[in-house]
Amino acid sequence: MSFDPVKIGIVSISDRASSGVYEDKGLPALQDWLGRALKNPITFEPRLIPDEQDTISQTLIALADAGCALILTTGGTGPAPRDVTPEATLAVADKVMPGFGEQMRQISLQFVPTAILSRQVAVVRGQSLIINLPGQPKAIAETLEGFRAADGKPQVHGIFAAVPYCVDLIGGPYMETHDEVCKAFRPKSALRAPQA
Repeated sequence: MSFDPVKIGIVSISDRASSGVYEDKGLPALQDWLGRALKNPITFEPRLIPDEQDTISQTLIALADAGCALILTTGGTGPAPRDVTPEATLAVADKVMPGFGEQMRQISLQFVPTAILSRQVAVVRGQSLIINLPGQPKAIAETLEGFRAADGKPQVHGIFAAVPYCVDLIGGPYMETHDEVCKAFRPKSALRAPQA
């Protein structure tokens, strides 16, 4: 079986982690989850940057220009004065994809009432899908994966189920998932036969 290679930008946004005050946990969490979820060979483009709106926007533009089909950010999406990730993301958007943010808040509300304070957005820039994720590794996995009932069936779908088809629609590589982590959904007309 051969799978399309995919380049993914992962961006951890934190004043303190980027200045070495504490160890960043966002980049390892993203890399671990994506490595378990995708069958594709992945090239990661990791960035650890401070909560500076212009720096965030410039980083997202550079990653999109470098051919990242998917760019995931973590951190900086709350209501605090230094939380500017959504503004920086919207500033580089060709199209806004509000369903991702809506679903992430729905998932997180199953766990904490403060999920309504998060302002994550998702946008398309060129052929790149950019998604703001929460800051905590546990919340990152929950929003990507969703959660299952006691019988193992998905109770609330994670946002990643829709990511591969979105990437298809904007001209990116065909991303394939390990169903036990997160089953990607595509309409039958968009399914590709496995390649030998």
